[in-house]
Amino acid sequence: MVDTLAVNELPIVGGDLALDFANTHSGPPGGLPDVESLVSYEDLVAWALRVGVVAPAEAQELVRQARRRPADADAAFEQAVALRDLIFTIFVSIAADAEPSAEALARLRDDEAEALAQATLTASPIGFAWTWPRRNDLDRPRWPIVHAAATLLTEGRLERVKACGGCRYLFLDETKNGSRRWCSMADCGTRAKMRRFVARRSAARSRAT
Repeated sequence: MVDTLAVNELPIVGGDLALDFANTHSGPPGGLPDVESLVSYEDLVAWALRVGVVAPAEAQELVRQARRRPADADAAFEQAVALRDLIFTIFVSIAADAEPSAEALARLRDDEAEALAQATLTASPIGFAWTWPRRNDLDRPRWPIVHAAATLLTEGRLERVKACGGCRYLFLDETKNGSRRWCSMADCGTRAKMRRFVARRSAARSRAT
């Protein structure tokens, strides 16, 4: 059974756009995902708005376009979900100190080529950046995510990509000594502490008897 977690309740703990996108589908570590936050194209837009991939006006236009063109919206949503699976596959391998498959890397390369073909280089106060100006294109939320994944893979500190010890979330460990084990101490970290506490108390009772 797959539970649903609303986009506005989803923890944003990955430290990178691509990893946060992978984390929209989660579950137990090493197991099958059983928590889903993206069940429709409108959920995808809501997530993209929440993390700053699209602006409010863009989000409104994308939702309007999706309602006018539901078949195209479904196709765009399926591509986004496939991208999410690809990102997870690549970076969970990296978190385990394994090399991603050549097939997965080739797919990301092709997706990045498509994303950059739709992009424009725009000046900003700190230099130039890729932007995606086609606000009514239903694939618009996907392209910055693809680019984030390719940039993390080629320029990021991959030794800092970690998998949570309590769930399937991926994150960038930005602690000074690289010792982070949990997606969040308030969630998985606290549950792990409670499990250890219960185990110690149970062991103490067993010794006492």
